[in-house]
Amino acid sequence: MNGVAAPAEIRLADLTVSHQRRAAVHHLSGRFAPGSLTAVVGPNGAGKTTLLRALAGLHRPDHGRIEGAAGQVALLPQQALLDRGFPLSCLDAVLFGLWGESGAFRAIGRAGRDRAAEALAAVGLQGFARRPVGSLSAGQFQRVLFARLLLQDAPVILLDEPFNALDARTAAELLGVVRRWHGEGRTIVAVLHDLELVRREFPETLLLARDCLGWGPTGEVLTAANRLRARMMAEAWDEQAEACAA
Repeated sequence: MNGVAAPAEIRLADLTVSHQRRAAVHHLSGRFAPGSLTAVVGPNGAGKTTLLRALAGLHRPDHGRIEGAAGQVALLPQQALLDRGFPLSCLDAVLFGLWGESGAFRAIGRAGRDRAAEALAAVGLQGFARRPVGSLSAGQFQRVLFARLLLQDAPVILLDEPFNALDARTAAELLGVVRRWHGEGRTIVAVLHDLELVRREFPETLLLARDCLGWGPTGEVLTAANRLRARMMAEAWDEQAEACAA
């Protein structure tokens, strides 16, 4: 992993997280083993994105704790949550991956810019350095975000719907990047909706419906009974319920 320390085990202990004062994740306990490849699945509104943000340190838990994630994590957010209206080049967008190394005020030198250009080339965007991100297709922009992750070189990578709305070729190529990261021993946690993809590529699955309905080997978690239970729970949710106080 280019000299990056091996990932530590990430442990969740009775984790409860709310979103906009509404219940999101309830009393979740478990572990992401070092080097594991885990899909997080569940209905819309199940708390999947909130969980990833909590793992990344961007969302404070209401109760319980997360151990082992601090300083290890790089997050790829959903494209829909990002504003591409700001006049930013592809190279500059990728260079944000060096923020942890350079900080807010240290200039990024030639070596850093060369690394960013190499990351763009690694995801199929050689020659795109000066292109504004606002001019890119959804697939091209996702490649830019993957290039930024390459530059961050983190031992734990969190992916929120990384293949959503991508053409088949782009999705396949970015899945190849995920396979490479896993082969390097990184811990990968990905929110996904394509259950066939999950069954084919992800050995571990966390089925979340605000409560944990299963966490372990994918074949044991994605049973018809568990998926039915998740759907029934989603239909019964009270969207006005306050955050869990216990």
